[in-house]
Amino acid sequence: MENNLKLSDYLQERHSTPVAQITGPGPSQEELGSILSMSVRVPDHGKIAPWRLVVYRGDVCTKLGETFLELALAGNPEMNEPAKQAELTRFTRAPLVVAVVSTAQPHVKIPEWEQVLSAGAVCLNMLMAANAHGYVANWRTEWVCYDERALDALGISPGEKVAGFIHIGSSDFATPDRPRPALADIVTYAG
Repeated sequence: MENNLKLSDYLQERHSTPVAQITGPGPSQEELGSILSMSVRVPDHGKIAPWRLVVYRGDVCTKLGETFLELALAGNPEMNEPAKQAELTRFTRAPLVVAVVSTAQPHVKIPEWEQVLSAGAVCLNMLMAANAHGYVANWRTEWVCYDERALDALGISPGEKVAGFIHIGSSDFATPDRPRPALADIVTYAG
């Protein structure tokens, strides 16, 4: 494999754009198809595709926000206005949101943990594929990934788990890098 300087430069600077800085436009249907095709080119032991994707855009995102607010108010009727607004706009902050859903399950040969890791790889690939198409993206989870009522509203089946919601759009903001761990603090060499 040749040394791809553009890819290495990208990986040296890769970061996620905060969701609050993501606006339109988002990818066209053709661009989205390309992004999704690139996203699923991940390690997948046994070629079992232990994940699926759900795309949310347009009116469905507004309706989901209303559902999220209703669910949140059921647990906390004293929510303040900014918190209510956060629920209403949870899926309208970016032009589109893609759920990466882990469908990992017991398998005679493939450990579930490897299947879950493959779904995580889809999330990271999607961030990079969106960037490759000139868009920004952010990988989020938040409480809606863990609430059975919210999962039902999102079309996530029992036994499935959301590896992440990938928010994709555009941004004019310069995103500063965040602190990264020093290699000396996280790397050990065996032997």
